[in-house]
Amino acid sequence: MSEDVTLPALGESVTEGTVTRWLKSVGDTVEVDEPLLEVSTDKVDTEIPSPIAGVLEEILVGEDETVEVGAVLARLGDGSGAASSGDSAPAEEEAAAEPEVEEAAAPAAEDAPAAKEDEGYAEPAPEKETTSEAPAKQAATPAAQTAQQSASAPRPPAQPKQPSQPKQGGESAQAASSSDPRYVTPLVRKLAADAGVDLTKVQGTGVGGRIRKEDVVAFAESSKSAAPAASAGTPGEPTPFEVSELRGTTAKMSRLRKVVAERAVASMNSTAQLTTVVEVDVTRIAQLRDRVKGDFHAKTGNKLSFLPFFTLAAAEALQSFPIINATVDGDSIVYPESENIAMAVDTERGLLTPVIKKASEFDIAGLAGQIADLAGRTRDNKLLPDELAGGTFTVTNTGSRGALFDTPVVFLPQSAILGTGIVAKRPAVVKTADGQESIAFRSLVFLALSYDHRIIDGADAARFLSQIKNRLEEGAFEGNLGL
Repeated sequence: MSEDVTLPALGESVTEGTVTRWLKSVGDTVEVDEPLLEVSTDKVDTEIPSPIAGVLEEILVGEDETVEVGAVLARLGDGSGAASSGDSAPAEEEAAAEPEVEEAAAPAAEDAPAAKEDEGYAEPAPEKETTSEAPAKQAATPAAQTAQQSASAPRPPAQPKQPSQPKQGGESAQAASSSDPRYVTPLVRKLAADAGVDLTKVQGTGVGGRIRKEDVVAFAESSKSAAPAASAGTPGEPTPFEVSELRGTTAKMSRLRKVVAERAVASMNSTAQLTTVVEVDVTRIAQLRDRVKGDFHAKTGNKLSFLPFFTLAAAEALQSFPIINATVDGDSIVYPESENIAMAVDTERGLLTPVIKKASEFDIAGLAGQIADLAGRTRDNKLLPDELAGGTFTVTNTGSRGALFDTPVVFLPQSAILGTGIVAKRPAVVKTADGQESIAFRSLVFLALSYDHRIIDGADAARFLSQIKNRLEEGAFEGNLGL
């Protein structure tokens, strides 16, 4: 009996998905809930688990093919379907080919370690019998001959050729991806280069053995604890950099990249976008962080960054100026009843924006927990599609990569997005206790608000940013920490 594997519903607004990669090949054994393939939708990339335990007998949808929810993707069974189709050798031909199998025993023994690793067999092939032992082996019973044949030359399960079968998948692809740094994404490769990590020494924990960002970070931290960090280079020599293997190549856009591109162009073509920037002194917040970050981490399990403070101030300002949180519906302006703040998260697959629903109801500890949870599950590809929907405003932390500020793009149906730059110490003019002016080192940050000028005027943006600026510069967040 075979059972169909269908594309499940991946969210209320998701109607179709694109198969991006098969994790198993025809003939592979699959356990219940074991990842079978990866599917990309307009909302999120996700793995489709196997509904039953069995053997993958047939793949009906190839990579890069798009199908609707409920479509049959593959068939699972007890293996009889896979063994009886394709170019599998009949039992009679195997019996007739027994002498050739015995002759090939020695090469099989030499290749046994590779076969054991790539195909998952528990025992290597025995060495070839001597000429004097061959007659005795040929005179053995049929059961003994069968046992001898299976022990001397183990072979992988029969895999019928499928026109839609992916070129990479199953255990062989997983073995290759765990040892070949070519499977590393550009984002992880850059992170490894910045940290001075040799990717050939990192053990991947991602799908198919892929090396993820977390693997590089963990390896770098373990290396630092094991031995002092090596010097970046002798004086006068530039820091070495890695040349990407993508140079001179052509790569097909992922479905997520296509969706982001289409929506960015549509947003720019259908809205009137501009950006207003202010500089904010967050020295008092920096001092507060230094005092409480130890207790905060001990009680919440999350690190205390500047982002929850920015998000809290934005949520408060959205309540005062709901036009920044509004959307356009024809010739009407819709004011949502809650502040659902989307957080831009950089992943290996591209930019995703999970949403903190009713963000104004959280304190600093709550926002820090929400940010850490959503960002972690987004990068681990464990986010639910509906968690990417319903955002009314977006915060993007462009300073995490060292940028002073940028001019972020507003994505419809939202009308505004706040970009937070890097917090850096710079000299600034401050007033002393006696009312005089002095120059001091302060922790400063640029906040950039991009907005749709169809409904938001420059004065609206300035008032919104001024409230955020005043709130942050006051630094009175002790009562909002949630400790």
